[in-house]
Amino acid sequence: MYLGIVIGSVVATRKDEDLVGKKLLLVEKVKPNGELQDSVEVAVDSVGAGKGEYVIVTNGRPAGFVFDSSDSMIDAAIVAIVDSVEVSG
Repeated sequence: MYLGIVIGSVVATRKDEDLVGKKLLLVEKVKPNGELQDSVEVAVDSVGAGKGEYVIVTNGRPAGFVFDSSDSMIDAAIVAIVDSVEVSG
């Protein structure tokens, strides 16, 4: 999993059946201090996130489980909207 910020959305009129009815968002990875990591990917939204919100993204096979599909082709899923981040040290 990683922390990211939603920077946009993706519209695809033709897509795999697993993606029909699901919102696709562009997420840029960020460090806990908020610094951008210059790494962007498309993630399927499961929580109603929007542009500018910090989110938690899960990758790989567990991303498909978020949508109750063990054989899904989904590789990245937004699983939480972040309210705050606290870094100790």
